[in-house]
Amino acid sequence: MSLRSVVAQDKPSLRGPQPAFDTVSNGDTVRASRHPWVAMSGSKLILGAIREQLRLQGVTYRDLAMALGVSEPTVKRDLSRGNFSLDRLDRICEVLGIGLDDLVRGEQGSGLLKELDDRQEAELIADTPLLLVTYLVLNDWKFDEILAAFRFDENALVSLLLRLDAMKLIDYRPPDRMRKLTARNFSWRKDGPVHRYFISRILPEFFAAPFDRPVDGFHFMAGMLSHGSMRYMAGELQRLAREFDVLARKDATLPLDARDGCSAVMAIRHWEYSEFTRIRR
Repeated sequence: MSLRSVVAQDKPSLRGPQPAFDTVSNGDTVRASRHPWVAMSGSKLILGAIREQLRLQGVTYRDLAMALGVSEPTVKRDLSRGNFSLDRLDRICEVLGIGLDDLVRGEQGSGLLKELDDRQEAELIADTPLLLVTYLVLNDWKFDEILAAFRFDENALVSLLLRLDAMKLIDYRPPDRMRKLTARNFSWRKDGPVHRYFISRILPEFFAAPFDRPVDGFHFMAGMLSHGSMRYMAGELQRLAREFDVLARKDATLPLDARDGCSAVMAIRHWEYSEFTRIRR
């Protein structure tokens, strides 16, 4: 069944009850309105909402194509014509991290959280269990999975989730339903409490470990580049970061035992080692 078919099926006529006829789309028989403009307006609503979400979340057609496992021209054609399947629509919603009802209502985007304030970030790093649960929920762990893997009893976990709900990081419905309320471009404050915690506590431990597994990678490079080349490299790092995010969202649909925690640090800056600077003329 295609997107146009289901919209025609579900969207009522504004002129009251109307006789309907059977149409066939991709082998499925559906009930459709006699007024083609009704179906067209509904499909345009959904397509427009998808394109708006891509814009708000900073997702390119290339990013979406990669997450869906199709070509970029296919994505462009689908979002132009709207003749894709319901399975494809479900996958698009999964990649964007929203439900179909939210997409149609258009309530996402402006209401999603893009960052916390300093006080909220300080609250997270002051409470290791709260910081851990934040990391797990933002990486699509389920309630029962958290209980099974970490030393929380149910009451303690509920208490932590209620705090995250109060911070608007998640929408929590006891006992175990939780939905992320973070935008795709959610980030920690530059030079904020979490950023400083990351620099002082997490990075030293991260780089002190050996990078010796087949899936590990470590490259430290230093050289002399022009400003144009540095801008190019910075752009490529941003592209790679988007691809990481797309893959993480795609793999979030896999069972937990098929995923491993991983971290990547991507950075480039004008810099000279301080011991070298000390002996400059």
